[in-house]
Amino acid sequence: AYSRRFHCLMMVDYIFYQTNSHFYYKYQKNHTLIFTKESIIRNCSCLADIRDCDYNLANLMCNCRTVLPSTMEKNNYNSDLTIWFTDTSVLEMLLNFTRVCDLKLSFCGTAPLPTEYLTIWGLRKLRVKNKVKGQFPEQSVTISSSSNHEKEDFLAMHNKDRQMLVYISFLDTSLFNGYSLLKSYSVENVSSITEHFPSLLYSDVFSTSDNKSYVVTFIY
Repeated sequence: AYSRRFHCLMMVDYIFYQTNSHFYYKYQKNHTLIFTKESIIRNCSCLADIRDCDYNLANLMCNCRTVLPSTMEKNNYNSDLTIWFTDTSVLEMLLNFTRVCDLKLSFCGTAPLPTEYLTIWGLRKLRVKNKVKGQFPEQSVTISSSSNHEKEDFLAMHNKDRQMLVYISFLDTSLFNGYSLLKSYSVENVSSITEHFPSLLYSDVFSTSDNKSYVVTFIY
């Protein structure tokens, strides 16, 4: 009788686990993880956060595929994006002029990084983490606008003047060395990036439009 009761309890626990697992994975939001290992780029879809720079665990727990550098295109990431990288050249290839709202960047290398600048569209939240023995191994910053009529999206619309609000961020890669506190400075109501910031790298690629207002953020 005890054995039968124990067996029934085990079956109930199993059914409960399977049912809750089904609902957990059904409603769990996927996020994208991209990392490089020995010149190989892996693009992964993960249901849960993976320990930073644990390549074996990522390959085991996520749905990953190998991507050739020649096939990489600038994408729009609607889900959270995490990138593990070891040098700025790979980070530039994966991220420069990409549109992403929620971004986590984990520096998995050991050598200090030089000062280079990346351009990111639509960035609203950034988390950075590094393995270098700096004073600030993990930091974050949130970018917002003072507008009270803002839609929470990559592009927001002012109800007052019907101007499209466009977020653009410039990221200094030397911040991953962890030697200083992460800082950000935003300039709002920028109608022309070329006119306001003529010395910016790639400033000539930004179009001027009557119905766009830029929020320009420098992260360093």
